[in-house]
Amino acid sequence: MIVKNQTLNLEEEATQGFSLKSSSSSHNHGVQPLGNLLLNNKSHNSRNSGLGNLCILTDDILIDILGFLSGTHLGLLSTVSKSLYIFCNHEPLWRNLVLETLKGGFSFNGSWKSTFVSAFWPDFDIENANFCIKVRNFYSDYLFQSWLCANLEMKSEWLETDNIKRRSGISVEDFILNFEEPNKPVLLEGCLENWDALEKWDRDYLIRVCGDVVFSVGPVEMKLEEYFKYADLAKEERPLYLFDPKFVEKVPQLGLDYEVPVYFREDLFSVLGKERPDYRWVIIGPAGSGSSFHVDPNSTSAWNAVIKGSKKWVLFPPEVVPPGVHPSPDGAEVACPVSIIEWFMNFYGATKNWKRRPVECVCKAGDVVFVPNGWWHLVINLEDSIAITQNYVSRRNLLNVLDFLKRPNASELVSGTTDRVNLYDKFKTAIEASFPGTIDELALKAEEKSAQEKKMTFWESVTDAKVGGFKFSF
Repeated sequence: MIVKNQTLNLEEEATQGFSLKSSSSSHNHGVQPLGNLLLNNKSHNSRNSGLGNLCILTDDILIDILGFLSGTHLGLLSTVSKSLYIFCNHEPLWRNLVLETLKGGFSFNGSWKSTFVSAFWPDFDIENANFCIKVRNFYSDYLFQSWLCANLEMKSEWLETDNIKRRSGISVEDFILNFEEPNKPVLLEGCLENWDALEKWDRDYLIRVCGDVVFSVGPVEMKLEEYFKYADLAKEERPLYLFDPKFVEKVPQLGLDYEVPVYFREDLFSVLGKERPDYRWVIIGPAGSGSSFHVDPNSTSAWNAVIKGSKKWVLFPPEVVPPGVHPSPDGAEVACPVSIIEWFMNFYGATKNWKRRPVECVCKAGDVVFVPNGWWHLVINLEDSIAITQNYVSRRNLLNVLDFLKRPNASELVSGTTDRVNLYDKFKTAIEASFPGTIDELALKAEEKSAQEKKMTFWESVTDAKVGGFKFSF
């Protein structure tokens, strides 16, 4: 990575294809990308001289080791050298300390280190403390990219592709025939017009209705008022994302402010009652927050409705693993880039040359994206956003879900429930009791469809459909 001048103005950066957010500034501690060292023959990398024998460690390993230290020890170690000062002030280290020690009981005040110090030493004069000492000739791609990903605007070319099918006012039968049955995504416009949430769900309303209720935010729980304060001030690579599966149980009024769109009302997991896996979430996050590539749980399909803001979607079909994503053979784990912006920077361009391009769109307030089962998808908020998503099982997907739940490693794959081992038996028994014969009927239709697809007539075997002539093989 080479950047001619870390404090380039926005116009100069735009000519290189990237723009920084208007609120961004140069790196707090003067860290530069390693490529800049190559352009400065007279310079040396003060990183190495300040680390002594530790300089042989890669930056990521060194950060991992520092992650075992307490806040007090990080503070003491930062006084040893300028290099250790920079590493010990790496914001993700302090973020982890805050989340591990304070859980959700913190008030974010602009940086994770100052938030930690304010919580444990409230008399300390944070406003006049200098946490941003600049160090000259310090080069690190790892630390610089973390800062860059936190401050980059989405490039226009990342947003311009919009190749998803869009539909407005279609019938349920049309949706099933053209999208749910063939397992294809679609963006449904204007189907939230009856939702009170579209008009009511601003910050003031949500804070007033939710009061002191806490919601799931990453590994902690926070009040909405404190989360919104964090979202306004956060400038980091992976902003915390509010993603709560019990929001209706916690605040019943929120459940009255929306209704399931007509296309998704057959939800067979409902036969399990309170034993069903988690299936609905309220999602709130600032620009830059979102979900990296994943497949929805338990082989379910899903719908995602934007109430405020807008979201960029990138989807790949089940048989196409996105570039930079590495699922384990059993599907239990997925390795992918640290942040969503990092994926766009390093891998998005590669998809332009693929024969099977991803399905992309920007979903705005009032629109719904249908995510078919098994599809890989990434979502990033382009602005402060509020959404509701639900996972569901219909007859079109029932057999897939049952097959998933009875896999040998289902106890590792099944999510959203405390009884992973017995979910298959419970669900199948409940379906057979509520809808007798449905499973056998669907299995028979699936066998007939498979046989029909494999069957080949004589003329299909000897003609080339592309040229309309014969073809012979010897």
